[in-house]
Amino acid sequence: MIAAQLLAYYFTELKDDQLKKIDKYLYSMRFSDETLKDIMNRFRRDMEYGLGHDTNVTATVKMLPTFVRSIPDGSEKGDFIALDLGGSNFRILRVKVTQDKKQPVQMESQVYETPDDIIHGSGTQLFDHVAECLGDFMEKQKIKDKKLPVGFTFSFPCSQTKLDEAVLVTWTKKFKASGVEGMDVVKLLNKAIKKRGDYEADIMAVVNDTVGTMMTCGFDDQRCEVGIIIGTGTNACYMEELRHIDLVEGDEGRMCINTEWGAFGDDGSLEDIRTEFDREIDRGSINPGKQLFEKMASGMYMGELVRLILVKMAKEGLLFEGRITPELLTKGKIETKHVSAIEKTKEGLKKCMEILTRLGVEPSDEDCLAVQHVCTIVSFRSANLIASTLGGILSRLKENKGVARLRTTVGIDGSLYKMHPQYARRLHKTVRRLVPDSDVRFLLSESGSAKGAAMVTAVAYRLTEQARQIQQTMAEFRLSKAQLLEVKKRMKVEIERGLKKESHKEATVKMLPTFVRRTPDGTENGDFLALDLGGTNFRVLLVKIRSGKRRSVEMHNKIYAIPIEVMQGTGEELFDHIVHCISDFLDYMGMKSARLPLGFTFSFPCHQTSLDAGILVTWTKGFKATDCEGEDVVELLREAIKRKEEFELDVVAIVNDTVGTMMTCAYEEPTCEVGLIAGTGSNACYMEEVKNIEIVEGNEGRMCVNMEWGAFGDNGCLDDIRTKYDQSVDENSLNEGKQRYEKMCSGMYLGEIVRQILIDLTKRGFLFRGQISETLKTRGIFETKFLSQIESDRLALLQVRAILQQLGLDSTCDDSIIVKEVCGTVSRRAAQICGAGMAAVVDKIRENRRLDHLDVTVGVDGTLYKLHPHFSRIFQQTVKELAPKCEVTFLLSEDGSGKGAALITAVGCRQRELEAQQH
Repeated sequence: MIAAQLLAYYFTELKDDQLKKIDKYLYSMRFSDETLKDIMNRFRRDMEYGLGHDTNVTATVKMLPTFVRSIPDGSEKGDFIALDLGGSNFRILRVKVTQDKKQPVQMESQVYETPDDIIHGSGTQLFDHVAECLGDFMEKQKIKDKKLPVGFTFSFPCSQTKLDEAVLVTWTKKFKASGVEGMDVVKLLNKAIKKRGDYEADIMAVVNDTVGTMMTCGFDDQRCEVGIIIGTGTNACYMEELRHIDLVEGDEGRMCINTEWGAFGDDGSLEDIRTEFDREIDRGSINPGKQLFEKMASGMYMGELVRLILVKMAKEGLLFEGRITPELLTKGKIETKHVSAIEKTKEGLKKCMEILTRLGVEPSDEDCLAVQHVCTIVSFRSANLIASTLGGILSRLKENKGVARLRTTVGIDGSLYKMHPQYARRLHKTVRRLVPDSDVRFLLSESGSAKGAAMVTAVAYRLTEQARQIQQTMAEFRLSKAQLLEVKKRMKVEIERGLKKESHKEATVKMLPTFVRRTPDGTENGDFLALDLGGTNFRVLLVKIRSGKRRSVEMHNKIYAIPIEVMQGTGEELFDHIVHCISDFLDYMGMKSARLPLGFTFSFPCHQTSLDAGILVTWTKGFKATDCEGEDVVELLREAIKRKEEFELDVVAIVNDTVGTMMTCAYEEPTCEVGLIAGTGSNACYMEEVKNIEIVEGNEGRMCVNMEWGAFGDNGCLDDIRTKYDQSVDENSLNEGKQRYEKMCSGMYLGEIVRQILIDLTKRGFLFRGQISETLKTRGIFETKFLSQIESDRLALLQVRAILQQLGLDSTCDDSIIVKEVCGTVSRRAAQICGAGMAAVVDKIRENRRLDHLDVTVGVDGTLYKLHPHFSRIFQQTVKELAPKCEVTFLLSEDGSGKGAALITAVGCRQRELEAQQH
């Protein structure tokens, strides 16, 4: 017993001793984590070079764009053919993709021999051979009469400018067919098929085997965004943000990049870690100085590396008692499969003995242990190197996404990874150490690259079909110039109907007179109070206007809340509350004793009979106070002031916010004769000739008309451009059938239109994987501010995804692109039809004045106009195109409802004085 323990102890000692010697001997093949992180950073730098416009030419890591823009989302279906040409065998598959949960993918395949004389012959011969095999396959499948979409896995370096084109850069792997380098292989194959003339094929995609691997795994796991091959050769691809790919137009979305990482180090950047054995392998290869990283890490060279190390160790008497045989000196005698066999835990040493005995070196047990350890060091180095470059890709993905922790899947294929007993475990462990803040799932690719080509084709097919249908949907929102001119013409008709006495009652665009007869001229002077009631907040302002050389407007204001019970109580309670707030403000300003003139901005539809009388037509915006509709609101205010008996005020004018906007801008710019609000709601006003306003007496001068144009179209005159989405927004609104124009172009409704479209596209399976979340079902969730954010040019798609995530919508990159397009289309139409309405207004003014050319300024206010990134530009452009005889300037209003009300009051006071002098 003791003897056995001693023997075991002696053997372990011997083993440890022997292994330490080898560790020392192959010291330069063993890397610390420090070194691996350094390699990872070097690779990241090389990736940047490959992506950069100016650095790509000289970059060793080529980072080729593949034009594959999406991973499968599980909704693919169809019948596809895949060709796989990359080695001595040529494979053709028929891949049926269905929505059947049990067996979503069915494949039938056939392998065809590619003889050497064809591999080394002419390109014509090669592609004739491929076309012949494809014809044979289709014959057997009985599908010669069908034109099926084809995916082509072509595993050689190619440069692509689209998915269905690939120019061969250079042949590799023994292939040498003449006249193909520098040519588009799709064209060559199509030519060969056409020449036969007995079937048709639609080649939709050419992919590299790495991309095929990523796509195959992507069908099973939608988080998969990296593909790696670790076999005879090695390479990787991953999904990069398009904005970082200088060689491809566009910033939206992602694209798969084929890194061609085998060439990493070809510029000498890995010299410090390459060993004498690596240099010897390179010298003896068919492509010296090329693919240096691949030669250190891939299966093709691993057995040879081990052989060179064993030769050197034997020469130095460290192995086989110095015996060197002709077999040991023969290139290729140790293969990678031997390395895998030797490293097996149980029978490894036995295998080692067999392999070495065949080489005639008469190995001892210690020799076998030593050789096993050499194999371990060489294959471990490979796993470590691949972990470093993969770490580079993962850390880049993490940075691109801006997340604290990366969750992703890596699809892997290749004989070395699959067959070697320890390789996968070592690779995974090192990756987790190098990129600690990530959860990486490694997924083994089943049925490899060819299925991937079918998947790329299936995705391309789905996206083409999807894009066509989405464009069809969005086409309803894209209005031609002729359609916009028609909107302008109809607005003109409705304006006339609102102004004429006999049609005024039925008219939808009400054209309400405001009794504001002139704009400010700069002589306004004095202190004025302004009230602003239009929503849940109520403002009281003191506005000090000074005329003369040092013209100025100074404002003080206070905001008061209106409780819901007051909004929906009695009219008396509402006006008492307003007067209570005024009283508080006058105390605050110390001005209770002065009898100030007051302007009242009251943003509800009113029928005015004079500047200081306005009858409330109907409450809107959640107000429901009783005994107000049909009453003069100025009288209601005056009565409430009397009841309070604390102060006196002179109510001079009741004002609509649109008119306030026009007046504020007119104070700065005398040519301003139009006001526009493009915010939550939409409305306009302008200076009309009094003689045209038939419901007001007199023919002299001008008067500002409050158009109330939001109701344009309520008589059905816009039905031909309203979509089913507009109808659905209208049906779900509080005032169905009313304010139809406003519902197509104002901030309050744009988000709702977008939501309706998104629901429809999701139902049709084009968005969010066909899943309608609870959030998306919620009315009003898609606020207009989100549209502004999503459409901002500075926003990357990541941020769009973040906004959608806040809304509980888990979106892919493709989803984000579609959502952005929907938002852009809806807000563009809004700006255009709003512009068409404005073109009608400025043309009306020009015709009123019988001018060939009109210079006019429009005062504008409203959040949509001010905050949306493109609304104002498209709106202005539309006005210019549709009213070419008018030179329109747009001026942003600052506080129209406060300052404007005070200016109207000031102009009103001046008007009263003039009238008093005339009498």
